[in-house]
Amino acid sequence: MLCCLNLQKNLKNSLILKMNKLNSAYKSIGEVAEILDLRDEKKGRLCTHTIRFWEQKFKQIKPKLFNTNRRYYDQKSILILKKIKYLLKDQGMTIEGVKKMLKKNNSLELDDFSNKPINVRDNNLKIKLSKISKIIKDLKDLK
Repeated sequence: MLCCLNLQKNLKNSLILKMNKLNSAYKSIGEVAEILDLRDEKKGRLCTHTIRFWEQKFKQIKPKLFNTNRRYYDQKSILILKKIKYLLKDQGMTIEGVKKMLKKNNSLELDDFSNKPINVRDNNLKIKLSKISKIIKDLKDLK
């Protein structure tokens, strides 16, 4: 009985260690596209080309290239990609505007669960406008 309990405890500890490693490990470009929910609306496929395009435009994104020239992203790069996606897709900013925002204001933090901003200092008007446009869209969907 004691042997079984020790085995269960060891198994549980090894699973916890593996989960921690999975959260901190490098992610492939497909995994990052899945995290960011970048999908082709018509075909439902992952849009990894969007991430490669953003790599060219934003110098802050630095994937690691391992032996087969496959891209792998650390948590810092994934967080930057989340910020870029939020500013481009949700806020409707231009690439140049996002570049300025990333240079000027690194205080933009995103909630890991909802990808919504926690605090943005100079964007109160944009946030209010985006909330209003969401309400209008929701009202149109009710019809």
